[in-house]
Amino acid sequence: TIYALSSGAVRSALATIRVSGPNTASVLRRMARIKRAAPRKALLRRLIHPESGVHLDTAIVIWFPSPRSYTGEDCCELHVHGGAAVVNGVLKALSEMEDLRQAQPGEFTQRQVSAFLNGKMDLAEVEGLADLLQAETEAQRMQALAQMEGDLSKLYRGWMDNLKKCLANIEAFIDFSEDQGIDEAILGSAAAQAKRLAKEIQDHLSDGRRGERLRGGVKVAIVGRTNVGKSSLFNALCRRDAAIVSPIAGTTRDVVESPLDIGGYPAVFCDTAGLRTSEDPVETEGVLRARRWASAADLALVVADCRELLCADGADSSVEAHLDQLGVEPCPGGLLFVLNKTDLLSQEDRALLRERLAGGEHDCVFTSCATHEGIADLVARLAAKLEAM
Repeated sequence: TIYALSSGAVRSALATIRVSGPNTASVLRRMARIKRAAPRKALLRRLIHPESGVHLDTAIVIWFPSPRSYTGEDCCELHVHGGAAVVNGVLKALSEMEDLRQAQPGEFTQRQVSAFLNGKMDLAEVEGLADLLQAETEAQRMQALAQMEGDLSKLYRGWMDNLKKCLANIEAFIDFSEDQGIDEAILGSAAAQAKRLAKEIQDHLSDGRRGERLRGGVKVAIVGRTNVGKSSLFNALCRRDAAIVSPIAGTTRDVVESPLDIGGYPAVFCDTAGLRTSEDPVETEGVLRARRWASAADLALVVADCRELLCADGADSSVEAHLDQLGVEPCPGGLLFVLNKTDLLSQEDRALLRERLAGGEHDCVFTSCATHEGIADLVARLAAKLEAM
């Protein structure tokens, strides 16, 4: 029988200590003086030390008898006050009981596998539970909860049932077509159903990257030339000084990453070195890493100084020309073109630039990291992109 603090070692009003195994009922008898607990009902009880009888805390105790428990074993939860002294006192009392030991790191996760082996959960539901425990954003929570509640399992079982029907029809035709007069059209119907099913499965597999993105976060690369405000934009999105900002070109040498919640969707933003040719071997390595990270990203934020495009002539003033000059490769989720430093333009120049870029192939966002103008619009555009992915 094992026990552990399952609510995490954080300061809080309440803490949950979970016990799982064949001696769980003994814990309730000796520490809570409960001989016959009603299953799955919260009881207010004084917890006492099983040997000395010292009052440890007044807690909520819940009994989950086998097999209708989380792990399929006898389980109980002790909801105690969250002070460190209270929690440590209860854990120490448990440690002094016979045939009880503290769970090893990952052992309660192993009991999740036990729930799978006991038939309480299937593999997809166990994976969904693991994702739910790790969820940090609303989108991650919704996906994990749907999987844990069996949505994915129902889909797979539906496919399995349809395959069985197709197979049964084919076998029936082979075995009984002459005796029972089964129409040969049943083979065509089974073939059509199998093709539809194959397409459904292929579409589902093609969309598998979406689930992976939700688990690990969409990779967003911030790229552009030196001194266009990439690090300032990165800091504005992070709402902290995550990257060094300097007027000296080539300040950012290495890749700087930060996980962010954008409209409920997880994303990993990456500030990269400015794209230019340099004789400095360290900066050159930084540029190579920037290009590698950008090529592996799901979405790119291409940052440009708006004055540069305003002063460019003819075809060089287009977004496409700027992208060609940078050599940025397309990402699966596309890109957002960020025209930064708009606070340095007059209202007339801003209007002229907006008119020049209107109707282009790529989405353009005007921002100023100095005044934070356009940052909220950029976040909204990013959220829409992430939702579509």
